[in-house]
Amino acid sequence: MRHPLWQTLAVAILLIAAQISHAQMPKTVLLQDLTWTEIRDQVRAGTTTIIIPIGGTEQSGPDVAVGKHNVRAQWLSQKIAEELGNALVAPVIAYVPEGSYAPPTSHMRFPGTITIPDDVFEKMLESAANSFAVHGFTNIVFLGDHGGYQKDIQRVVAHLNKTWAATKARAFVPPEYYDASSDGYAQILRQHGFRDDEIGTHAGLADTSLQLAVAPQMVRLDRLHSSPKLGLADGVYGGDPRRSSAELGRLGIDAIVSRTVAALRKDTAGR
Repeated sequence: MRHPLWQTLAVAILLIAAQISHAQMPKTVLLQDLTWTEIRDQVRAGTTTIIIPIGGTEQSGPDVAVGKHNVRAQWLSQKIAEELGNALVAPVIAYVPEGSYAPPTSHMRFPGTITIPDDVFEKMLESAANSFAVHGFTNIVFLGDHGGYQKDIQRVVAHLNKTWAATKARAFVPPEYYDASSDGYAQILRQHGFRDDEIGTHAGLADTSLQLAVAPQMVRLDRLHSSPKLGLADGVYGGDPRRSSAELGRLGIDAIVSRTVAALRKDTAGR
């Protein structure tokens, strides 16, 4: 008869082995946190959707850090991928067209903004998508968090799908993602009693509330609540962020995630 002590030790060893095995298989949708073999195995098992989050490094008024779009795009993409259940998230693209630098225009008039030409941006997106197609991903999804380059993404998607016509790969840019974060979210805020001159189009109440819901450490709350009304010279376009809150931001986050997930499930059904 086996001694109870040996039985206890055997059970302990099995539990430790199971924990080690589990630790070697991370539960993450972030591509950059996986090894190449883990990525290969996930693709073979049916994880054939890759989301490419596109942010931008730009000014967002004196109260929000310049990496706003980058953090938000990755955070939202991660939530969307987790909901989909068959998707991974690529590293965020942080270098995007933001205006000219000779002379400085648009957001380039403010320190910290980084810009690249449209053709370079489009070629970068195309190269990233082709890389993923080579490795077995069949649904390549672009989620752009900034309005200025939406037409660039649409051109890339059209070109890729023409090039990939004889393959299984397809590119997508669901309009629901940006629509829900801009006009759709503005409509939600209007229903809660906020005016357009508060909501704004850049660095106003809508933009700042979304950021408070995603990454509150990037918002300078002390300055936000004590400063006078900001304007174009401060980098705030048509809005007033002083009544921003994480609670309001979560209304927008929920809409962005749910509408984008629904659109992607419809677009990729049966693929």
